Amino acid sequence: MREKDICRIAVFYDGAYFFKVSSYYVYQHERRARLSFRGVHDFIISEIAQREGISPSRCQIVDAAYFQGRLTAQQAADQDRLFSDRVFEDALTRADIALYQQHLAFRPDGTFEEKRIDVWLALEAYEMTSLKNYDVCVLITGDGDFVPLVRKLNTLGARVMLLGWEFEYEREDGRTMRTQVSTGLIDRVNYPVLMKPLIDDRARRHDPLIDSLFLPQSTQGEWEWRSPHRENGHRTLPADFVEGVECQGTIVNLIAGKGYGFIKPAAGSDNYFFHASDLIDIGIDGLRYDDKVLFVTARGEKGIVAKNVRLSPDHDDDDEEDYDSDDDCDDMEEHDAIPARA
Repeated sequence: MREKDICRIAVFYDGAYFFKVSSYYVYQHERRARLSFRGVHDFIISEIAQREGISPSRCQIVDAAYFQGRLTAQQAADQDRLFSDRVFEDALTRADIALYQQHLAFRPDGTFEEKRIDVWLALEAYEMTSLKNYDVCVLITGDGDFVPLVRKLNTLGARVMLLGWEFEYEREDGRTMRTQVSTGLIDRVNYPVLMKPLIDDRARRHDPLIDSLFLPQSTQGEWEWRSPHRENGHRTLPADFVEGVECQGTIVNLIAGKGYGFIKPAAGSDNYFFHASDLIDIGIDGLRYDDKVLFVTARGEKGIVAKNVRLSPDHDDDDEEDYDSDDDCDDMEEHDAIPARA
């Protein structure tokens, strides 16, 4: 590269993966903060300048694209996500990141999955690199399915950097959750960067470049809307909450593979989170979207949840049963992440 040339960089986000990583730092890590797009881009520029042996002033991110599955308008409304999704889109716009979305595939059992979005990311990355001759393409993912893309990008003369995170934690129900990066992907890219060891390195605890990877607590709203019952990023109990009230509701979302779902109360309040361990006389695979259920309001570690969930005797009826709206069903979801791919 000649001294006067600019190193042209493009960044491609695997959205479901990045959201999972960012949520880990909010709910499981001592940082208790979401990742900042601007901070990630500043880190990328610094890292590429070092790897390429040039000044950071000669490195420019000329394109960035974020790929994710999208709920339909009705599904987003059922999960009370319309406003928070718009806030997130605003954050992408401020960071000059183009958003690419496809509707999540809806299974008959009420679960969702992302389909074809990774293929779209690969096609766009290859086409854009062919047309714009990027010097470095940055992939933010852990998926080994992108190895063929790396080969193709190298054929076009572009170097490929990988930003990946590996971590594990124990959920409230005792299950261990792991996020890993494909070893094939690490071996194939030109510049592999595993982020968690860098972030956790005590020698870099006060490194401004590492600190800037995270949003300050005062600006966490760049990622998510704080409702009247939200405190420090977690749902809190409304003042008039009454524990132990039996309510009727409708299943509006099921993530059977991960063992949880959401119930929309007949009284019209916010949706309830429930875990498979709280089902009575039925497994989560036996539930379907739009099933009517009965449940009991309860306090969870992160807010109010549904317990003792069971099918309503009239769950197969076509007509909605009248329900006493005086029962207090005003609560919140325990988790606010979008449905992840199966």
